[in-house]
Amino acid sequence: MNIARTWLTASALFAALAPARAAEAPLPLWEAGMFGGTAVTPAYPGASERSTRSLALPYLIYRGKVLRADRSGVGARLFNTDRLDFDIGFALSLPARSSDVPARRGMPDLGTLVEFGPRLKIKLAEPTQHSRLGLELPLRAVIEARGGLRRQGTTFEPRLLYRLNDDGQAWHVDASLGAVLGNAAINDYLYGVNPAFATSQRPAYAAKSGLMLTRLGLGGSYRLQRDWRAFAFLRYDNYSGAANRASPLLRQNSGTSAGIGLMWTWRRSDSLARGPDD
Repeated sequence: MNIARTWLTASALFAALAPARAAEAPLPLWEAGMFGGTAVTPAYPGASERSTRSLALPYLIYRGKVLRADRSGVGARLFNTDRLDFDIGFALSLPARSSDVPARRGMPDLGTLVEFGPRLKIKLAEPTQHSRLGLELPLRAVIEARGGLRRQGTTFEPRLLYRLNDDGQAWHVDASLGAVLGNAAINDYLYGVNPAFATSQRPAYAAKSGLMLTRLGLGGSYRLQRDWRAFAFLRYDNYSGAANRASPLLRQNSGTSAGIGLMWTWRRSDSLARGPDD
């Protein structure tokens, strides 16, 4: 893995495993350090098997006017007002070996998936001084990074996001409700069965575009000391209304993911970010 991909992976995982990092005023332009944690997730969306992963990786937060890597993810901010924010964002899904999943045994492995594309964020309301309700509309191309780069489809993941932090900003909580939709290519990548891999227990199946899952998420972080922060997340996915519920590879009606970890800030810049960390 080259250096550029290492930093992309670290930053994307920080955004996924630590969705809530409280803003501090004033905020440094950049922060660097380490984070580590353990997460338990389905091997892939809808799988019966679960995967436990423990990671310790470097992280970088950068709050530039255009380029940003912060609690919202990694991307390039193209347009920003009090109510609208338009950027290019990234997401990451870790690989799954088919030999570890009986339903996929004999099929190709699922590789690391890097997703990127435009995202519109809309501020809907500020119920209190320390809370915010927003709508995020990310449209992402999905690239598989396994033995090269391959385009594997497109996803759309609209979600409502409620953020809350205390007066001293020692803790921060995010709650979200959303859905993930995919085109035929990404659904077939996850749930399609080529006739060459069909068995008596796994009939051939051609996946179609549509809903992949609905999702409810809760994440939080707490500042232990100036340079130390603990975080945790819990996520519930429901597949009962999925467009490809009939696939022999979609084995569950629902799935949960959870994780905990610690983040340590090693260095922060003396210069400050120009705008709020929103």
